[in-house]
Amino acid sequence: MSSEDDSSGWQLTESDPSVFTELLKTLGVPLIVDDLYSLDPDTLASLQPLHALIFLFKWIPSSAEPASAGQYDTDFPGFFAHQVVNNACATLAVLNALGNIPSLPTGPQLAELNSFTAGMDPQTRGMVITSADWLREAHNALSPPSAVSLDGLGLPRKSEDAYHFVVYLPIMGAVYELDGLKQFPVRHGAYEESGEGWLKTAREVIENRIATYPVGALEFSLLALRDDPLPALQTHLQEVQASGGSAASAEVISLISRENEKRQRWAFENSLRRHNHVGLIHALLVALAKGDKLSSAEAMAKTTMQARIEKAAASGEGLE
Repeated sequence: MSSEDDSSGWQLTESDPSVFTELLKTLGVPLIVDDLYSLDPDTLASLQPLHALIFLFKWIPSSAEPASAGQYDTDFPGFFAHQVVNNACATLAVLNALGNIPSLPTGPQLAELNSFTAGMDPQTRGMVITSADWLREAHNALSPPSAVSLDGLGLPRKSEDAYHFVVYLPIMGAVYELDGLKQFPVRHGAYEESGEGWLKTAREVIENRIATYPVGALEFSLLALRDDPLPALQTHLQEVQASGGSAASAEVISLISRENEKRQRWAFENSLRRHNHVGLIHALLVALAKGDKLSSAEAMAKTTMQARIEKAAASGEGLE
C-alpha cells in the first residue's frame, strides 16, 4: 500500500514489468514479469509457463476483508508474510509468490532469508523481511526519492489514493490469493489440471474483482510472473536450424529479436529511473538566466499554472 507514513525507508514502486524483472534479477531468480492486458485464454497461453499473477488495485479499508469468493486458510502451510510497513507491498507480493513456487532457484541472500524465516508466523516473517537492508535497497534501487520538495509553499494538502499489490497463484492444487494486509491467505478453490488449469479459476476471481469498479475505471493493473522465454527460444532455434527449417527459424529469430528489443527498452527505462535529473534541471535554469530568459519563463509558468487552477476549479475537480 502506498503512503508516506510509516514507510521505514521503503519507497513507492511502479507497476512496471522492467522494475519487477530487475528486482527478480537482484534476487537471483530466473523469472521475468510481463504486462498482462487481457485475461483471455490465448493471451495467457502465450505466456506459459506462468507461475503467478500480480494484481495492483486501488485499496479501500474493505479490501482488508476476505473476498466473498474465497475463504481464509488458517492452516496454510506455505510461505506467507504480512506487510508491516507501507510501500513494501510490491516486493512482498513477489516474495509471497516466489516462496510458494516449488524447486525455484534463488540467489544466496534470498535463500538465506527464506531459510531464516522458515517456521515463523506471518507477522514476524514480515517484520524480518522488511528489516533486511539489502532487500530494501534492492526495492528502492529503481524508486529514487524525489529531489524536489513542495513543503513550505503553502499548497493545500490533498489525500492521495492508496494502491496495493497482491498475488494469485496455484498452491497445492488450489488457487490462492496472498495479500500481506490480510490475516491469512485466501483460498479460492481447487482447479482442474486439464485445460487452462489454475488460470481459469484465477481469471474468474480477478474478473469478478474488476467488475466491482466503475465501467472504464483504470484503477488496477495486472502483471504476469513467468519463465524467461529467451533460453527456451534459443534452444528451439538451434533445433529448427539443425533440422533445416528455414521458415521456422525465421519465426523463432523474430520472437528472439522482439524479446531482446524489450530487454533493451527495459534497460533504458531503468537507467532513467536511476538517474538524478536535478543537475539537468539546474543547468537549464542557469542557461535561461544567462540568456536573460528566466524571468519571462517564470512568468509564463505562473500564468499557465493559474489557468490550470482556474480550469480545474470551474470543472469541480481538484488539481493533481
